[in-house]
Amino acid sequence: MARGGQSLARVAVVVRAGAAPLWWTGLLAAGAGAPVPGLTGWRTGLTAGAALFLITAAVVALARHGRYTRLADGATRAARADFLQDRAVTVRVRRRARRWWLTGAFAAALASSFALPGAGGLALAGAGTGLWLKARWLGRRERAEETLWWVRTDRLAGGPAGGPVEAYRSTGIAAGDAAPGGARRC
Repeated sequence: MARGGQSLARVAVVVRAGAAPLWWTGLLAAGAGAPVPGLTGWRTGLTAGAALFLITAAVVALARHGRYTRLADGATRAARADFLQDRAVTVRVRRRARRWWLTGAFAAALASSFALPGAGGLALAGAGTGLWLKARWLGRRERAEETLWWVRTDRLAGGPAGGPVEAYRSTGIAAGDAAPGGARRC
């Protein structure tokens, strides 16, 4: 970028980008695996799947809360030369980068149906729900503080709160094309 600007992606959009593919893939795997009686039977498999859904959603939603909070509290103002990446571009890039992981997770969830029918798919759907809940939590914080958080795109390999991320950048609430929490602006 000219004059030292950086390409920045919205933190909430990056978190939210993985939610829908995990949710729908998980439901598809659970639906496809539910008719298979498996080793344990339908009732046991779906009961275990419901428990895994809740546990996975909670773990994913609460993971790295402290790191997100520290990075947000230490955010510096974005420079004029910084480039704010569109929501659609961020979602497309994040989903493409994770497509093989998602394919493997779907295959593993489907294969687990031979032991516990539907359980692996419901766990996968729980991970998607957890990411959605985390994005909602970020959106509530962004609204309360009237600040949007951004992360450098070249540091996103480990996620928006991964090791390579040293700090967030911040802008006003009207910047970019995504609402607080990463949803489309109306």
